[in-house]
Amino acid sequence: MLFFDADYTIGYYSEAVQDDILALPDTLAARYIVLTRRMIVLGPHLGALHTKAFGHGLFELRLKGEEGIARVFLCALAGKRIVMLHSFVKKSEKTPRREREIAEARMKEVKRADT
Repeated sequence: MLFFDADYTIGYYSEAVQDDILALPDTLAARYIVLTRRMIVLGPHLGALHTKAFGHGLFELRLKGEEGIARVFLCALAGKRIVMLHSFVKKSEKTPRREREIAEARMKEVKRADT
């Protein structure tokens, strides 16, 4: 039998980020809900199929559905906290540099405020 410590909590960089994520097309939003439920129990790293770790606590949540592909950048903080930083719908094979830069800047801001 497996026992887990207290569950993780999920927050959002801003209300706008939360609104953007919830406004994703239906199958992408459904996938987001399934994966974040897992994160609450298991933490931010769900494995290569679902998440990609960039280091320093930055992760990319990979969403795929009938309407296409989306990414949600998030960071892990002390105290089993996860913060959703930025989301976008992919339009090309490679993640645009600007999307990751937005997430990295927000992560730095969140971590500064967390100390």
